[in-house]
Amino acid sequence: MRTESAQRQLILFPRPSGKMVGVNMDLLTNPQLMNWNPKKVFVAGHQGMVGSAVVRALQNRGCQATVAPRDEIDLCDQQAVDRFYRSNEIDIVIFAAGKVGGVFANSTYPAEFIHENLAMGVNNIDAAYRNGVKRFLYLGSTCIYPRQAPQPMSEDCLLTGPLEKTNEAYALAKIACLKMCEFYRRQYGALFHSAMPTNLYGPGDNYHPENSHVLPALIRRFDEAKKADLPEVKIWGSGTPRRDFLHVDDLADALLHLCELENPPDMVNIGTGRDVAIMDLAQTLATVVGYRGTILTDPSKPDGTPMKLTDISQINNSGWKAQIDLETGTKMVYENYLKETQQRELRTV
Repeated sequence: MRTESAQRQLILFPRPSGKMVGVNMDLLTNPQLMNWNPKKVFVAGHQGMVGSAVVRALQNRGCQATVAPRDEIDLCDQQAVDRFYRSNEIDIVIFAAGKVGGVFANSTYPAEFIHENLAMGVNNIDAAYRNGVKRFLYLGSTCIYPRQAPQPMSEDCLLTGPLEKTNEAYALAKIACLKMCEFYRRQYGALFHSAMPTNLYGPGDNYHPENSHVLPALIRRFDEAKKADLPEVKIWGSGTPRRDFLHVDDLADALLHLCELENPPDMVNIGTGRDVAIMDLAQTLATVVGYRGTILTDPSKPDGTPMKLTDISQINNSGWKAQIDLETGTKMVYENYLKETQQRELRTV
C-alpha cells in the first residue's frame, strides 16, 4: 500500500517471474518510492486485461491519463513504433501488449503467437532505448519455464529444459524479449527489466468460447450451463494440472512496485505462492456461479504443463505480496462478468 499522491502522466496505446541472483538486497528490501511527477509512462496494451489494470492502479494514485487513437500505431510496425517514440518523450514503458490465449489458441495458431509477440517486443524495446526511455518493464509469463522445472520454479531455472509444447511459440517469443531487455541493460546500462506473472484473471478478461484461458472459459461455461439447466459440464483434460491464479489488480500493484525499485532484478516472478488443481478450480467456480450439475473431465484434450507454481521469494523479499485470495477474486470476477454481459461489453475476441 502506498500513500504518495503525486500526479502522473500516462501515454496509452492500443494493443494489436526465487533466488536472489546478482541483486543488491538492500535496494530490494528498501525500495525508493518514485516521484512519478512529471514522468511520462507509456502503457502498451492499455485496453487488455493487464494494461487496463495498470491504468486503474496509476489512476488510483492520482494519474492523469493521455489516450492515443486506436489507429495511430501498429506495435508490430517497426517504423510506426519508432516514430511514436521519437515524437513522445517517454520516461517509463510498462509493456503489457501481446497476443495471448489458452491451450487451444496456442496450439492452433503458433505462427501468429511467435510472430506477433516477437515483433511487438523487439520493436518497442529497441525503439525505447534509441529514443532515451529511462526504464522499460516487460511483461513475460511463467510459461517461459521448462515443462518439468522443479517446483516451485525459481527465476534461474529458465532455459534449463524443454518447454511445454502447447505454448512453445508464445514462450519462445517471451524469452527472446526478456533476454533482449537483459542484454540491453548489461551492454548499454539501460534500466530494462522483466516481470513473469503467473496465470492471471480479472476484469477485462477474454471470454471467447475456445481461445480464452481456463478460468474465464469455465466461468462462461458454468454460467451458460446454469441458465440452460444442463445436467453436466465437461472440462478440458484430466483436471489434475495445478496452477497459481493471480488477480490482475494484484499484478498491477506489483508492477508499479517494481518500477519504484532503484535496482530491480533483471527478471522476477509474480504470483500468490499457492496453486490449485484445475478440478478444484472448476468446483470453486461452479459454486461461485451457482451451477449444481456434474463436472466431467475430457482426458482426450491436452492438460498442458502438469504443475506450474513459481518461487515468489524474490518479489516478496522486495516488499510486495498478493492481497486478493482466489475465492474473493473469483466472486468479484463473476459479478463483473454478469455486468459486462448485461451491458453487452463482454470481451469475446
